[in-house]
Amino acid sequence: MEKAAALLAAERGAVFKAAGADVEIALAYPNTYHVGMSNLGVHQIYSVLNGRDDTACERVFLPDEDDIAEYDRSGTQLFALESRRPVRGFDIVAFSVSFEHDYLNVLEMLRLAGIPADKKDRGAGDPLLVLGGICTFFNPEPLSAFFDVVIVGEGEEIAGEFLDSYKANRGRERQELLQALCGLRGVYVPEFYEVLYNDDGTIRERRSLVAHAPATIVKRAVRDIDRRPAATVILSPNTEFSDMHLAEVTRGCGRHCRFCMAGYIYLPPRNLSAERARSEARKADETCGKIGLVGSALSDYPGVDDLCSSLAGSLSVSSLRADSLSRALIDRLAKSGHKTIAIAPEAGSERLRKIINKGVTEEDILRASGMVFGAGIPNLKLYFIIGLPTETPDDLEEIVRLAEKIHEVQLEHARPAGRIGRITLSVNSFVPKPFTPFQWEPMEDVPSLNRKQRRLEKAVKKIGNMNLIHDLPKWEYIQALLSRGDRRVGRLLKVSHAKGGDWKAAARELGVDMDLFVTRRRGFDEVLPWDFVDIGVRKEYLMNEYRRSLEGKFTPPCRVGSCKTCGVCA
Repeated sequence: MEKAAALLAAERGAVFKAAGADVEIALAYPNTYHVGMSNLGVHQIYSVLNGRDDTACERVFLPDEDDIAEYDRSGTQLFALESRRPVRGFDIVAFSVSFEHDYLNVLEMLRLAGIPADKKDRGAGDPLLVLGGICTFFNPEPLSAFFDVVIVGEGEEIAGEFLDSYKANRGRERQELLQALCGLRGVYVPEFYEVLYNDDGTIRERRSLVAHAPATIVKRAVRDIDRRPAATVILSPNTEFSDMHLAEVTRGCGRHCRFCMAGYIYLPPRNLSAERARSEARKADETCGKIGLVGSALSDYPGVDDLCSSLAGSLSVSSLRADSLSRALIDRLAKSGHKTIAIAPEAGSERLRKIINKGVTEEDILRASGMVFGAGIPNLKLYFIIGLPTETPDDLEEIVRLAEKIHEVQLEHARPAGRIGRITLSVNSFVPKPFTPFQWEPMEDVPSLNRKQRRLEKAVKKIGNMNLIHDLPKWEYIQALLSRGDRRVGRLLKVSHAKGGDWKAAARELGVDMDLFVTRRRGFDEVLPWDFVDIGVRKEYLMNEYRRSLEGKFTPPCRVGSCKTCGVCA
């Protein structure tokens, strides 16, 4: 309670409403306060829900490990931050889930709240459990067993309709309420469907159990992000960005990198108008003097140089594309005191960058590196992926060779300056994701990925002022399991949670072959667990992009409104 009070006292912008609102919602983020309040989606939906006079929304986060032990020791139930009321007493508990590694945390938060994970064990007095967040765009099935309702798409687009329908039907039996909600586009009620399997474990058929449950759930998306820009609504020093105003100036990316799920599920790319972007900049200058611009392809944002030059305060940005990086932007970041810039070559060789449609050449990467070091920014972070489709030992060696060339560029600028920074290679494993051209690809096995990581680490140690960091392939394997699994993975998730996160023991107990979901190549004719979600991109387009990848053919960036190739703008 004291920690919650201290967090609130440090905030600016939290909303406090009197008890007894018509609809009371606990907005749950399945990670700690520090992580959750660094997520712009939490700010956005918190603002949308509290913008309604009939709704009160409070936040709830996963306690720190030490606090979880204290919850258990004292018998305290998980409570919401603003009022410190038990989560179980709210009308709706809405989870916003973005990352697969937080799935276990969902079950832990339900346990701490005293809410049964199994729907059959919940009664009329329990809150309605709603699942939202990015995970619902691509594959909600591993979590579907634990939730009454799933919101597929961008929450600000559907929140009003959902709450209106909830209010109109909340007095009816639970099944009648769910049937009413199921009639909304973008709402998925998992219990209204069943999945049948073939003898080999693949999906044979997915069918509705009630007449009005649609076979396809269409993702909801905001057409005009100017209408309600996503930006920080609560400033706090206890986040990753520490009292910085974050503003999303571009949503989605039209570059069509074939491994990147976010690049497809957020199509079409949408930009904040220059006027609204300047408005967010003024807001940042007035409230904290620091702004962080958020976007998948930030340096592609039209007028980014003009926007940055108009800022009075400090500027921060996410990862930048090497081919669209401008000197004006880099100089502005240097002026703001940036010590590190991140760019993402993804692959070391030109051949592999063509396979993944990265659209960035070695010349682009070296030019961008020179701009960074030439502006006086000492440190550079480079993102690479290993285990990509068609990767060869030569492609792996090309990562090292490219790193050596970038180090030479660094030395050219460091010698006259008399100081040198560090180059960090962030090298992680390829995880094939839904709704990408590589969704049919297998993930490389963990022992092979471990050998590649060790090989790269050994090579990088020989280069001065350089280090290599990476996630553990065994956890990236679990990420693939959770992103590509079907409803059976939900049972595995529950047993793994009961066993403290021991996935192998859970798989043995249930007799589940995890490789079926992770390291197996899937056929174009196979029913995929996420096929029932319609994100707007045609499956045939993804198949064609897969074929183009094998030929190393380039797919140009989106021409929003004038191109109907992928299906979104149709």
